[in-house]
Amino acid sequence: MESESAVGTVAIPAGGLIEPAMAMALNVHSSPGVYALLLGAGISIASGVKTGWGVVQDIVGKVAAVRDPDNPDARAEAAADPEKWWEANTSEPLGYSALLAAAAPMPASRQAMLAEYFEPEVGQEDSKGPTAAHRAIAQLVKRGSIRVILTTNFDRLTERALQEVGISPQVVSRPEQIKGMKPLAHSQVTVIKLHGDHADLEQRNTVDELETYPQELLERVLDEYGLIVCGWSADWDKALVRAVQGTRSRRYPLFWSQYGRFSDAARGLTAQHGAVVVDGKSADELFTVLVSRIEALDRLNTAPITRDVAVVQLKRALPDPLRRIELFDLVDQAVTQITDRATAEYKPVASPPGAWADTFGSNLRTYRADSDTLLHLLANGVFHDGGVHDHVWRRAVERLVRLRDITPGAYNDALEKLRHVPALLATWTIGIAAVLSHREELLATTLYHPEWAVPHSGHPRLGPAWTLNPLRVLDTGGLHDMHPAAGGNKYIYPQSNWLKNTLREPFQLVEPSDTAYQEACARFEFLTSMIAMDAGDDFRASPWAGEFFLDSTWGDDHNGLASVITEELTEAWPLLRAGAFGGQLSRAEKALSALTEWRSRHGRRW
Repeated sequence: MESESAVGTVAIPAGGLIEPAMAMALNVHSSPGVYALLLGAGISIASGVKTGWGVVQDIVGKVAAVRDPDNPDARAEAAADPEKWWEANTSEPLGYSALLAAAAPMPASRQAMLAEYFEPEVGQEDSKGPTAAHRAIAQLVKRGSIRVILTTNFDRLTERALQEVGISPQVVSRPEQIKGMKPLAHSQVTVIKLHGDHADLEQRNTVDELETYPQELLERVLDEYGLIVCGWSADWDKALVRAVQGTRSRRYPLFWSQYGRFSDAARGLTAQHGAVVVDGKSADELFTVLVSRIEALDRLNTAPITRDVAVVQLKRALPDPLRRIELFDLVDQAVTQITDRATAEYKPVASPPGAWADTFGSNLRTYRADSDTLLHLLANGVFHDGGVHDHVWRRAVERLVRLRDITPGAYNDALEKLRHVPALLATWTIGIAAVLSHREELLATTLYHPEWAVPHSGHPRLGPAWTLNPLRVLDTGGLHDMHPAAGGNKYIYPQSNWLKNTLREPFQLVEPSDTAYQEACARFEFLTSMIAMDAGDDFRASPWAGEFFLDSTWGDDHNGLASVITEELTEAWPLLRAGAFGGQLSRAEKALSALTEWRSRHGRRW
C-alpha cells in the first residue's frame, strides 16, 4: 500500500498498522548484520559539527568579510542568505563543492580550512563529541545488529563512539586501503568514509573528487546489504546518488529517515526503491528508539535464566575482576524481572470493598515468587563477596525502592505499600548475609541508603531502616489472614515470622543450620532496630519489632542477645567504624537504651 504525503509517494507497511520506525526495528532485529547504515551530515548536528550547508554559510560569510573588510556586518549579512549574496557578487552558482574549490584550491588548504568545523575548540575539549545517535549506533554494533557503516562525514564521531564501548572499527577512508582490508563479514564493523577523513589530505569535496569513490566496494554494500539512510540530503553528492540509483533490484529493504526538507534527489531514490520513509525524527530519536525496540524484542525471544544457573554464574564471576560486568548484569536482570511485573496489571493496588485481603495475599505471594532469583543471588553474592561488589547489591535495593516513586490514581493503602515488598526482601537478605559472613559494616550503608520519601508528602528522605520497616510495608491484618499460625492462631510478630520463614530457602546453601540462620535473623532485626531508633524523639523512631523481642532471644540482664550487643558497644564496633550512628558511640548507646525502653512499653516478650 502507498500513501501520498508532503514528501511524495513512499511505501509504508500494509494498512498502516505498523509505523515505519517499528517496521525498521522488526527487520533489523530479525536480520542481524544484514543492514548497513548510510549516514550524512545531519547525524552530527547535535554535536555542534556543521552540515555541508552550515559550512557553506560560514565560508560565504568569511568570503564576504574579506571582500568588504570595512563593513562589520558583511559576514552576518552574507551568512543570512548565502545564495543571494553569492549570486549578487559572482557569476557562478553557489554549491558546497564549487565554494571549496574556489576558496581552497588544493587538498592541503581545504584540510586546514575545514579542521575548525570538526575539531573541538581550544579549552572546549568536550565540544563536538559523539551524539546520542552515535552512541546508539555503537550499541547496535556491539550487539551485532550493524556491521557496515557508510558515511559522507569527515568527522570521527562514529569512530569515537565505537571506541567508547571498546570496539576498534576497521576504517576505510581511501580507495587504496580496500585491497588490504578484512572482508566485511569478518570485521566486527567497517566504517567506510566516502568523503575521506577531515585530517586526511585525500578528502573528497569537489565534484571532480567525489567522482573517485571506491565504486566496487560501494556497489557491493548497496547490492548485498539492506540500507538505513539518515542525515543524508542527496543534494551535493551526485556520484553517490548515481550509485544508489544503479542498484536496480534490492535484496533487502531501504529505510530512509527524513527530518526537515526532502530534496528532489532523495524523493526520487525513495520512489525508485520503494523505500520505507521514517519522517519527522531526528537522528538521536531514530537510533535511540531503535535500540530500545530491539532490546524489547530481545526480551521476548530470550528465555529468562533459571535461578540455579544464575547462582552458578554469579559464583564464577565473583572472584574474577574481568567478569564484573557479567555479575552486574546478572543482578540487574533479576531486578528487571521484578520491576517488569510490578505494574497494576499484575499487582492490583485497588480492590472491591471487602476483597482487599485476598488481593493482599495474592500480591504478597507473587512479589515473593518474582523476587526468588534476585534473593538467591543476593544471599550467595553478599556472603561470598569481600566488599568488592557492595555497590551492585545496593543498586538492586535502590531500583526496587523506586517502585513507589509514582503514586497511582486510586488505591488501597495496604496494597499500595506492598510495592515496597521486593525492596524489603532484598534489604533483609543483604542484612542476613552480612551478619552470617561477619561483614556487619555493610549494614552501615545498606540501612541508610538509598533514601526515599512518599512522593509529594513533604517528608524528609530517609534510608531503608525507616522507609522499609516491615510494620509499615506489611499490613498486620492482611498478614494474619495470609500467614496464620498453627491451629488458626496469630503470630505475635507476623511480619518478622513471615520474613524469616520465606527467606530461609535462599540461604540453604549459605547456612545449612536452622539455628544459626535464626540467630542471624534475630541479630539483624536487633541491629536494624537500633539504627531505626537513632532518630531522637521523631515519630519515625520505631523498631523493626520482631521475634528478637521475645524473652527467649532478648534474654535478661546477664544473658541473651541484648547483653551480647551491650558488651560489643565500643569505639571499635564495626558499625561505628563504618559510619553508623554518625560514628559516635554515645549515639549507639542512646539508641540501644531507646530500643530497650520501647520494648518494655510496647513489646510482647513471651
